[in-house]
Amino acid sequence: MKIECLKEKLASAVSKCEKISGKHPTLPVLKCILLEVKDNNLILKSTNLDLGVEITFPVKTEEEGVVAVPGSVLNNFIQNLDNYKSIKLESAEGNLKVWTENNSTVIKSLPHEDFPTIPVVSLSKVFKMNAKDIVRGLKSVWYSSGTSSMKPELSSVYIYHNDENVVFVATDSFRLAEKRVKVKKIPDFTQILIPFKNVIEIVRILEEVSDDVEIHLDKNQISFSWEGLYLTSRIIDGVFPDYKQIIPKENKSEVVALKQDLVNSLKLANVFSDNFNQINMKLRPGGKTFHLTTRNADVGETVNKLESAISGEDIDINFNYRYILDCFQSIEADSVSLQFNGVSKPMVIRGVGDRSFMYLVMPMNK
Repeated sequence: MKIECLKEKLASAVSKCEKISGKHPTLPVLKCILLEVKDNNLILKSTNLDLGVEITFPVKTEEEGVVAVPGSVLNNFIQNLDNYKSIKLESAEGNLKVWTENNSTVIKSLPHEDFPTIPVVSLSKVFKMNAKDIVRGLKSVWYSSGTSSMKPELSSVYIYHNDENVVFVATDSFRLAEKRVKVKKIPDFTQILIPFKNVIEIVRILEEVSDDVEIHLDKNQISFSWEGLYLTSRIIDGVFPDYKQIIPKENKSEVVALKQDLVNSLKLANVFSDNFNQINMKLRPGGKTFHLTTRNADVGETVNKLESAISGEDIDINFNYRYILDCFQSIEADSVSLQFNGVSKPMVIRGVGDRSFMYLVMPMNK
């Protein structure tokens, strides 16, 4: 291969591919980015066998060819080059030569024949969604998914459609986040379970896209396509828990407070929390008080009283404060509603005036 391309385009593509490249003791080529020149295009590919990406853009071609080089080496080198407008790439003696106006570099390659094929999702269900809607849905819930491989359904983001919404859900069995994103056209699928570790990279890549992406779906894979970018992920063949049965239909007590006041109080709780991150919430509607207390035998304790609107019954309940703090990144409203249904029942958090996001947290034993 022998080409000349814009440094900016190459740097962007290499950066995306490098983060997806994997490590495998018996398949060292997975740490590589595959560069293939074909039909006046440069095609970059990387995969960790769970997630794969392919990026294509036009280049000035003198000779076609293919080479596989370590992604981290190529990315670090390209990112640290001076502001050259163009770069020349050439494969020679099985290695990759990189040329700029003032630099000549050789990067050792690995046998490109060992590079695995990135799955093409064909004979599948196809639909379109705006990339920003996908990113907003995934980012609103991903932090609530589990990380253990013992229950893959819980270590994933669950996606389904309902009425005019595409619904994103994640849970680790201690807390649950649900985000409803309204779409113009309801897509044709029943459910999707994307592994949590793949969601992070999908979001990172789609964050740079502002238009609709074409989504292909079959039993084992989902792919996202947009203007020279093809991203595919394994999906989990499993059944997500019927989470709706644990969402309280009514509440016995409610607190409405400013979101930032609550965030500030929870951050203070961090200083005095114990090993279990326990925070005590005490509601006294009659006395119009909402107290947040954290206590650590070795450090001390802090009690915060929040100005808030309180209704319903008295309650004294404990939670993991970190679980509560996580959800505020998904709430755009200035005020939040905390709904309680007894000391052994979950708390439900919503933004005031926003029914698109719901967060549920299980209480802790005293």
